[in-house]
Amino acid sequence: MNKLFYPALFHEAEEGGFWVSFPDIPECMTQGDDMQQAYEMAVEALGLSLSSMEDEKAELPVASRPQDIQSERGSFLVVIEFDMAEYRRKHCSRAVKKTLSIPEWLNDVAIKQNINFSQVLQEALMEKVGVR
Repeated sequence: MNKLFYPALFHEAEEGGFWVSFPDIPECMTQGDDMQQAYEMAVEALGLSLSSMEDEKAELPVASRPQDIQSERGSFLVVIEFDMAEYRRKHCSRAVKKTLSIPEWLNDVAIKQNINFSQVLQEALMEKVGVR
């Protein structure tokens, strides 16, 4: 479940620009000076909300069908595409130390070939979990 799609309502702000709300995540709101900035901020706000829910082991809300959402006067619906794996790579890349064991002969061969163990493990794990 890497790509998620949530409907957002873009509301025209009186002072210009847009403010954005998510019907399925009422606490998630943001704003932008123009359409592009509002969209980018909506992706970031959605990412912060969803990753916080995931970190707290809360179930992510099911996205409403866009056709079921009524927009008010001065607002319009935009579906926001969100890639959880990409967001995690961008915002949660703190290194975590892992201890592992490999056969001594394999260790010796890898050291002679100047293999970066951390890089190999990261690449293998990304392939294993289907993330690139």
